[in-house]
Amino acid sequence: MRLHALVEDLETARVAVEGGATVIQLRVKDASTRELVEVGRPLRELDAMFVVNDDVEAAIRLEADGVHLGRDDDGAERALGAGLKLGLSAWDVGQAIAGERSGAAYIGAGPIWETPSKPEADPPIGLDGLAGIVDAVDIPVVAIGGIDTTNAGACIAAGAAGVAVIRATRDAHALREVIDEALAAR
Repeated sequence: MRLHALVEDLETARVAVEGGATVIQLRVKDASTRELVEVGRPLRELDAMFVVNDDVEAAIRLEADGVHLGRDDDGAERALGAGLKLGLSAWDVGQAIAGERSGAAYIGAGPIWETPSKPEADPPIGLDGLAGIVDAVDIPVVAIGGIDTTNAGACIAAGAAGVAVIRATRDAHALREVIDEALAAR
């Protein structure tokens, strides 16, 4: 759970895994299930947990380890029934608790800070919001939103089990060092 790299292609995924990403999350917005399956096939062979974003059917077809669903996405019950690890997004404590109760293996909390990767995102919750979510649930919490090498350690210090990045994926090696150092200091 330490470092989730959200990727759209094999090359970026390979760089991320070589840099220490522990989870590869295939996120290709507006792609069909068929397109996701085509892009995702080679990612299954990488040495990292493989998660598909938003598409339970693609995750099942790819025999992925898990699926991550946003607050408005359907399919949590189907994902759990198929034996997929379920990640759910949460913006506040209530959503995180509901996610845990519905069977999530982890919560993706955020956005922590503003991010250009998702302009329609909710307002940032900051480190206090992250800490509140961490304290409210007994499952791992992964911070997302505006995270890079300058602030990943602060997310870990606030209690996150790891961080998820999109723009900073190519900095995986440096991010992993920051994360590991912050975890050792807890």
